[in-house]
Amino acid sequence: MLQTDTAFSGYTARRHNRWVQLAVGIACMGLIANLQYAWTLFVIPMDAKHHWGQAAIQLAFSIFIITETWLVPVEGWLVDKFGPRPVVIGGSICAGLGWILDAYAPNLPVLYVAAVIAGIGAGCVYGTCVGTALKWFPDRRGLAAGLTAAGFGAGAALTVIPISNMIQSAGYEHAFVFFGVFQGVCILLLATLLVRPKPPAHAAGVRRIVATKTDYTTKQMIRAPLFWVMYAMFVCVAAGGIIATAEIGPIAKEYGFAAMPVSVLSVTLPLLTMTLSINNMCNGFTRPLCGWISDRIGRENTMFMTFIGEALALLGLMHFGHNPYLFVLFSGLVFLCYGDIFSNFPATCADTFGAKYAAGNAGTLYTAKGTAAMLVPVASLLSAHGGWNAVFIFAACISLMAGVSAKFILYPMRRRWILNSAAPGTAPESRFRPSPLGSQE
Repeated sequence: MLQTDTAFSGYTARRHNRWVQLAVGIACMGLIANLQYAWTLFVIPMDAKHHWGQAAIQLAFSIFIITETWLVPVEGWLVDKFGPRPVVIGGSICAGLGWILDAYAPNLPVLYVAAVIAGIGAGCVYGTCVGTALKWFPDRRGLAAGLTAAGFGAGAALTVIPISNMIQSAGYEHAFVFFGVFQGVCILLLATLLVRPKPPAHAAGVRRIVATKTDYTTKQMIRAPLFWVMYAMFVCVAAGGIIATAEIGPIAKEYGFAAMPVSVLSVTLPLLTMTLSINNMCNGFTRPLCGWISDRIGRENTMFMTFIGEALALLGLMHFGHNPYLFVLFSGLVFLCYGDIFSNFPATCADTFGAKYAAGNAGTLYTAKGTAAMLVPVASLLSAHGGWNAVFIFAACISLMAGVSAKFILYPMRRRWILNSAAPGTAPESRFRPSPLGSQE
């Protein structure tokens, strides 16, 4: 009996270890990655069968992104109130059901309903895992958020080739059903291991980056102009990556080399499959890397480099992308820079508005990704009238604008905010009330 109790206590201690919880979150994120990053593989086969038109099918992608992101604040509130386990369990059911419905959708309305269900599932998992990582690691927020987000960025890299092969051999319907069930069941099992965050005392006392000591609710946060500066920057950078995610397949097809075999490091694959695999690896690799860098040199400095890097990569894709190998190279560079927003912005949000309501606050900021997804149809219109060059120039300009804003607008605003929040006697409510003399308290 004593041995059983000891074993159980050891199991409980391991499960409550923050690194174990981080690993579970990363695995869950990897299992929902296909919902977004493998979507482009299904567009052309689906259109070939139903003749709905690629633009109408891509609307389902935008609906998925909007649902995934805009409901995260609600899901984050549920996590803050009830803990991570029930939210992720609900997400696992929706994630699996969404793809099963995609397989059997007889018309566009059903496809759009499936996108909503899958979006709810992805949002439950994404918002929960990132929010709890921020709470578990107050001393390494950038790294923790980056590693968690890396699961979402790189998870699809492991399954893009199997999904592509299954679509070719058994049809897109079979691929939807098989991976929908597989992903849903695995997330459900992992969700049972999740516990409420309780960081160790030594971690709570370490501050590698200047951060506020005041915890702001989501309602208080959205009343701050600083939040909306961060939101606008997120939209600008996310637009380029989301447009590339949704349109990389059609672009490769229009350029005439989507199915052309290419070899990288002695591996030969169709160009589109190779591009997606490399994109997902770059997207995943950069998230913990940028998070680790931002923990050391500062959030805004990292943003400045990566956001401008995305702009340059988009312009490189425009000028050199008609060469198959340069298409693969610059596409990967776009995702290498784009992935930074998914580690840096959640960490910046928690640094600025506190950790207590981190799941809800970071989830609210994450809705900027949904806003950016609304620019995908705009990209389609631009490509119809000005070609893909117009799309690349548009996305590069707004990403460049975000990079400059990080250094010269966000940095001074956030510094003033944190200094004011640390002022003696400053309560959260007073941050939004003018003092009798008309200045901030």
